[in-house]
Amino acid sequence: MPSVKTWKIRPAYFVVLEILNKKGDMVDDDLFNQLKEEFDDLGYKDFNNILLRLEISGKIRTTSMSRGKRRVELIQ
Repeated sequence: MPSVKTWKIRPAYFVVLEILNKKGDMVDDDLFNQLKEEFDDLGYKDFNNILLRLEISGKIRTTSMSRGKRRVELIQ
């Protein structure tokens, strides 16, 4: 019998904001791993889309650190 998937109560972008509020600034890989614990089917492309939307809306800021690493910080 196929497993039944249910809708998540909180959207992924809200969980990203909660994680950043609790832990502070993070590297994008660490943030992705934290988010992946709650959303099993989340891919890296979806994660980048969430970060892009949050940055455009003025909620977060991303800065490039080194090759392939970004720092994600919450804007107060």
